[in-house]
Amino acid sequence: MRLRRLFIYAALLALGACGGVEKPPSTTIDACRMQTERPHWFKAMRKTESKWGVPVSVQLATISRESSFVGDARPTRKVKGLFFTREVQRSSAYGYAQAIDGTWDWYVRDTGARGADRDDFADASDFIGWYMNLNQRLNGVSTRDAYNQYLAYHEGKAGYARGTYRNKPWLPPVARDVQAQANRYEAQLQTCSR
Repeated sequence: MRLRRLFIYAALLALGACGGVEKPPSTTIDACRMQTERPHWFKAMRKTESKWGVPVSVQLATISRESSFVGDARPTRKVKGLFFTREVQRSSAYGYAQAIDGTWDWYVRDTGARGADRDDFADASDFIGWYMNLNQRLNGVSTRDAYNQYLAYHEGKAGYARGTYRNKPWLPPVARDVQAQANRYEAQLQTCSR
């Protein structure tokens, strides 16, 4: 009986290790190395680029900024108590793309992607493509313009149209960083083989 329990416990541990979210690549600044380590990510992003017109470099820069390639990322903030400090979740944002519940639900309804998960890289890539393509149609922002696409991604398409980012002096420099990272990724992708 004891041996049987030990076997069941070992099997459950093995299943747990197989499930879950993929760990980030060993580097997130070298697109060629990431492509070698995660070829299925790049296959998904090329599919998204073909479907929605959002370049791989813009997708990479957005995911890098939003989640640092951590599939189960959640935004938190530290709250100091009298005797301890704890982290609390700030919003419903989750996954590689940090999509919030309402926008993710809209994406699923609009695209029919019923089994899509925010912690699945291919689904997050498709979500970013859908969102940025929609922003291009509604606000005229090119899917290649990582700076303005990121502002709209952060503020929402309507918030971007109203210019709400102008009231957040810290946000345009972040969007400039996303644009710079997209430019670096694009240059790197030109030099590495598929």
